[in-house]
Amino acid sequence: MCSCRFFANIFGFLVTVTCLARCSDLTIKIVDPKSNPVPNAQVAVASIEVDGRPRFWQIQNADPQGIVLFRNIPGPGGLGIVIHVLAAGFAEQRRSIPAGDQEREITVQLQMAVATETVTVTATRTPAPSYEVGGSIDVVNAGELDTIHPIAANDALRFLPGAIVASAGQRGGLGSLFVRGGDSRYNKVIIDGVPVNDPGGIFDFGTLSVFENERIEFLRGAQSTLYGSDAMTSIVQSWSRTGTSRVPELRFGADAGNYGTENGYASLAGAFGRFDYNVFGNQLNTSGSGPNDDYSNSLEGANFGAKLNDSASLRLRMRHDNSVSGVQNEWKFNDTALIPPDLDQRARQNNFLGSLELAISGPSRWQHRFTGFEYLLHRTNIDSIDQNDRRSPAFGDIDSQFHNVNNYNRAGFGYLANYAEESWTQSTLGYEFEDEHGVTGTLPNPSPGLRRNHALFGQQVLSFERLSFIAGGRYVHNESFGNKFVPRVSATALLLKGSQLFSGTRLVFSYATGIKEPTFPESFGNGGGFPTIPNPGLKPEETRAFEAGFEQRLQTKYSFSAVYFNNLFRSRVDFNFLTAPTCPPKIAFCGQYVNINEAMAHGAEAVFRARLSSRLSGTAAYTYTSSQILKEPFAFDPILSAGSPLLRRPKHAASLLTTYVGSRWGADLEGSFIGPRADSDFFGFGIGHAAGYVLANTGGWYAIKPRITAYANVENLLNRSYNEVVGYPALGINFRAGMRFRVGGE
Repeated sequence: MCSCRFFANIFGFLVTVTCLARCSDLTIKIVDPKSNPVPNAQVAVASIEVDGRPRFWQIQNADPQGIVLFRNIPGPGGLGIVIHVLAAGFAEQRRSIPAGDQEREITVQLQMAVATETVTVTATRTPAPSYEVGGSIDVVNAGELDTIHPIAANDALRFLPGAIVASAGQRGGLGSLFVRGGDSRYNKVIIDGVPVNDPGGIFDFGTLSVFENERIEFLRGAQSTLYGSDAMTSIVQSWSRTGTSRVPELRFGADAGNYGTENGYASLAGAFGRFDYNVFGNQLNTSGSGPNDDYSNSLEGANFGAKLNDSASLRLRMRHDNSVSGVQNEWKFNDTALIPPDLDQRARQNNFLGSLELAISGPSRWQHRFTGFEYLLHRTNIDSIDQNDRRSPAFGDIDSQFHNVNNYNRAGFGYLANYAEESWTQSTLGYEFEDEHGVTGTLPNPSPGLRRNHALFGQQVLSFERLSFIAGGRYVHNESFGNKFVPRVSATALLLKGSQLFSGTRLVFSYATGIKEPTFPESFGNGGGFPTIPNPGLKPEETRAFEAGFEQRLQTKYSFSAVYFNNLFRSRVDFNFLTAPTCPPKIAFCGQYVNINEAMAHGAEAVFRARLSSRLSGTAAYTYTSSQILKEPFAFDPILSAGSPLLRRPKHAASLLTTYVGSRWGADLEGSFIGPRADSDFFGFGIGHAAGYVLANTGGWYAIKPRITAYANVENLLNRSYNEVVGYPALGINFRAGMRFRVGGE
């Protein structure tokens, strides 16, 4: 034992002496095509071995100024060193420093890439080129968001491949997302690292402001292995911007348009020393096109960061939004007004989220991330007047007084570790705990609920020159349904590197399972309204999903991809009407949610992407979806019976998104075609479909001076009359025009 320690000490001494003689610090600055700093980029430094393969020494993340400092890096010797940069939204970048080059301060300029090569985070929870992740992912970056200038997230998502957005009415109406035939509850939504779905998957995209978002990533397919419950058919994840300017930068502006629309916003951001900050706010008011169609939304947020030392950083993010919407309810069905709109129903939300993240990277190959979060959601829906003129053939008077609440608190913490064993392999391990509690139902007697969940997960990534392989699994303990294991595997293979025209042919395959926990009304009852018995024995809804396809690169600027997907949805929850004596004492009729339904969906996505330059990009996509209800014994409407297609999933959908973001001006053209789809009025009017429609939007901005910009946006350019959800008329042609200003900054 003593001799072993002696030789170990001698070896350590020799390494120290060698490093003192040859080691020094290496500073790397990461900038974008406009030479602006790129914060949070993952930078790895590796030696080039005799066999030509890189061996990683250190991995770190760039600070708000885009700077990474590597200490005690040996001077380039042998075959030299290589710098590997992965920054979300940009192309992967490698830079070699040959032996003998003693440069100790290096600037790496990133480039934009065709979408299939853009670095993303969502698919693997660490930066990775899109072509390696074995999934279908699209990104809307900050420049595109500034040009599109969407009111809410539903308007940013509807033009992405595979996204079917269905908004109930106009601005502020409930916005749902359907992906690959799945329910609107099958999408996991994460904002600044915080899951913001209601427990059980419900989320309203129509009231989610995207002001000061750095980017939105939209990943399709089952992703419960890394993200747990609700990630059945997609992940939608966004991040707020990080301050980067040494000189404080104040940005503010306002716009106005028809339908009484007024919008004002401001942000103050910067970075000094080891600290960065971004504080922002937004206020929107609009009256809508009819009675009780107004909408108001206020947003306040902050993003603070601190570099504790060369390896550790701390980040605090907070966000509060408060909205109120008029709810007209169903009244105008495919251009036919069968009943009057609801004149008094109001929907309100008051939400807050906060997250604290400690990230530790280097000087080894390990990266650690400790996170804590809390999300408070208060949603209230009030109807104070019984309108007797709102009547249906099946139920007569369909308007009644109620006061419904959904108040939830989601809080938790997690640990995520990544280890790069070699340049071609990486391991991910993690643990998550979450406490969900709240009340739901009709006042004065809503039902309370409490659920605590634990999860362990792991993933292994292997990436060679032509082949990448990902395998992972998650073990879940949920207090509602017990224990569950969720696996996922994916693979990509580059068959042909190709010629100048056909520059690469890549095959893609993945198999996964997904889960969705029950909602609070399903598990704990829905107090105060129609008596609903709790069902603590509910299982999670599940999906078995696989996809297979290919991507063909055309030169370096274009790509065409096609993917076939197949989803089987099992243990779907439905409402079962019961009678005495099953119901509580003195109650003749009641109900309970049970696992009984089954459905399937399969189809294909075809996407053509082009990036003609760092400023001009375009994506055109077509989605075919065939869905069928396999089992639904409690169907109360023929349109819900076995053999019918799933509601609000069109067979045919297409989208177009083209943006130009220059130094003096920018413009966009967006298009969406949604074919006819099954839907129902549910009131006995005999309406069983929503008509297809075409939606076209456009917009642009022009820098009058370097710090003064004028802009305008037009939505529903063709002034089409349509329903995204049958019975809820969409807004006609509408426009907004305004100015934005910048004071300070660099």
